[in-house]
Amino acid sequence: MKKCLFIVLSLILVIGSLVTDGLARKVTDPLGRTLTVPESPLRVVALAPSVTEIVYSLGQERRLIGVTEHSDFPPAAKALYTVGSYVKLDIERIVAIKPDLCIAIKDGNPKDVVERLMKLHIPVYVVDPQSLESVLSAITQIGMLLEAQDQAQALVSALQTRIARVSDIVAGTNRRPKVFIQIGLTPIVSVGTHTFIHELIERAGGINLARGEAPYPRFSREQVLGLAPDVIIITSMERSSNFEQARADWLRWPGLPAARNQQIFIEDANLFNRPSPRLVEGLEHLARLIHPDLFKGAP
Repeated sequence: MKKCLFIVLSLILVIGSLVTDGLARKVTDPLGRTLTVPESPLRVVALAPSVTEIVYSLGQERRLIGVTEHSDFPPAAKALYTVGSYVKLDIERIVAIKPDLCIAIKDGNPKDVVERLMKLHIPVYVVDPQSLESVLSAITQIGMLLEAQDQAQALVSALQTRIARVSDIVAGTNRRPKVFIQIGLTPIVSVGTHTFIHELIERAGGINLARGEAPYPRFSREQVLGLAPDVIIITSMERSSNFEQARADWLRWPGLPAARNQQIFIEDANLFNRPSPRLVEGLEHLARLIHPDLFKGAP
């Protein structure tokens, strides 16, 4: 039955492509894949929340006909048709809305789903943001796909200015507070070197106490106390009593520098780990938490 449905959907898409007006062009994505995409895509599906944010930041949301679950920023994105989560995409829901372009992300979207969509004659452009710089590149690439080169250039320039401003302010001090970011409660989980959060900590003038090859290392409470962080940041998708309790538990240790100086915070995880323009907002916010004295009065 599923095989028959797959064949029918394939025929629908082929027929649809024959009657669609407009020009096409060949592009090469960051993975080195060459594909044919519409000159002016009008039915775009964003296969990750970060891609949705980039499309909105370029003012091209009119092209969006589908997004993944947890595409919650800006709030208007929550009203769009969903095609599953970015790690578990629903191919039938994607095909049903007849997109002329899907934009995927390498770290998260299943490779086999991307390949199946391509076989169904749905072009899938894959971006690969692994750092702040490659997030800016992804913005440029998506701007190119959506005829928004000027908007992308202006946005990237503004973000680069903001990143440079943080670097300039942080360069004015040799003090590097020790930072522990907690992304898991039980067990206690933090972030290693090869993560967005590590880069943000370093750029914000801090030292990541969980740095190392393990991307998401686990810690006991005793280990964290032994590291003596100056700043503890607990990240969560939403504030809840569990996260508030975790903060209260750390504050019970007066010998802990972060507790002694009231430097324990609960912050929005999406500012620090979603590869979208908001990463720069996350950098600025993190710099204020780590160096409140340096950023007093800073825009």
